[in-house]
Amino acid sequence: MRARKKKWADSEILENEIIFSETKEDKNNWGHFFGNDKPIMLEIGCGMGNFIMEMAKRNRDINFIGLERVKMVIVAGARKVREWNESVKDIDALDNVRFVLGEAMTLEELFVENELSRIYINFCDPWMRKKKWAKRRLTHKNFLDIYKKLLNVQGELHLKTDSKELFEFSVNELIRCGWTIKNLTLDLHKSEWAESNVMTEYEKKFSEMGLAIYRLEAGVCREV
Repeated sequence: MRARKKKWADSEILENEIIFSETKEDKNNWGHFFGNDKPIMLEIGCGMGNFIMEMAKRNRDINFIGLERVKMVIVAGARKVREWNESVKDIDALDNVRFVLGEAMTLEELFVENELSRIYINFCDPWMRKKKWAKRRLTHKNFLDIYKKLLNVQGELHLKTDSKELFEFSVNELIRCGWTIKNLTLDLHKSEWAESNVMTEYEKKFSEMGLAIYRLEAGVCREV
């Protein structure tokens, strides 16, 4: 995601208490930062935070963490949450959202085993131009094995993409790695899940272009 430079980005990171940029010391301490032991759901590549913010509004009994590697992007999402909280009464404030400036490959430094209830991957880079880029895909086996460790027994992975190639790759990779796939659709906005769907920035853009949105849920299968 390309983003314009923001002069206030560094100060936002320093002053906005819901942004975490140095996270290794925070591992296994998310209950402290949220002030409760509610289920934790993670969005990898949260962009400007539209999806995670709306999910947090709809699900006050769940804690949401948005992971984003681009500083200029994550500060925009965190600022929106801060400004929302400053404009509403305490009862409507979003105290169930945090943002982490970091990479998906460092997830095991951020969370411990079985800590997450759900992982969202929305419109990630498909990395399809070169065969050797397969390991960069967020649904490659190397990442799926990490997700499996961090998700609890009932944990799920939810994927949305506009890329048919990535979707096909993801389905095959999930099956190969022993995940259980359910609620799969090749056209989300014409499916039974359309009404409850929360759109991301990219999703809105792609749907307005008439592109089909692919979506699935995958459950963790553990060896007995």
